[in-house]
Amino acid sequence: MGPNLQSGERLRPVDLARGQGLSTQAVRNYEEAGILPAAGRTPHGYRTYTPLHAGALGAFLALVPGHGHRTATSIMRAVNRGAAEEAFRLIDESHSQLLDDRRTLQAVESALRDLEPGAAPRPGAASGQASASGPGSMFIGPLARQLGIRPATLRKWEQAGLVRPRRDPQTGYRVYDGPDVTDARLAHQLRRGGYPLEQIAPLIDHVRSAGGLEPLEAALRDWNGRLSARGRAMLAGAAELEAYLRARG
Repeated sequence: MGPNLQSGERLRPVDLARGQGLSTQAVRNYEEAGILPAAGRTPHGYRTYTPLHAGALGAFLALVPGHGHRTATSIMRAVNRGAAEEAFRLIDESHSQLLDDRRTLQAVESALRDLEPGAAPRPGAASGQASASGPGSMFIGPLARQLGIRPATLRKWEQAGLVRPRRDPQTGYRVYDGPDVTDARLAHQLRRGGYPLEQIAPLIDHVRSAGGLEPLEAALRDWNGRLSARGRAMLAGAAELEAYLRARG
């Protein structure tokens, strides 16, 4: 069971620190950042804390894995100044981001199905495909607009080996055929999922070299696992925060 947050017990900085495996300086830093309520002071000026401070520290540390250090800090600051509604808004935004990340993962899995052997290219690219030779082919500008990125980003991906457009023999413009468009979509989704270019390039290369989809499937399992861990961490953080809110009254 957790500490009795309503107790009038007085705690030293070292007591809070040891309870969470922190340094006393970290506890002082958290107080100065507004993560903890202001400490009391002895007649000699030494900080004194209470179980309520321990509850605040526990809530913050529980929030970090699910929401990140910055958002967890903002949540605790809002609670400590009595702005609970702002704290709830921040929490809602984190849950919304998690939902968006899950949708991104689903989009990546959909893109993977396009890479299955024998799968037909995605139908009908957006405007601009007719100006490139071949069905489903696109120039760099229309493809960049479709993905919501800059053409310079596509050129960077080309340098990293993520996409391999051919050159129009008459104009010299880059032309992205069906498989290139699929690669670009997949790269875009993986980048949204937080994967760096150096990890994406070998995954796509393995698929191109008929190595199968296992490398990407392993990455997606890891991604799904991280999203699930974040979701569970948010639940744990919510429980600790609720206990702290009840103790504050």
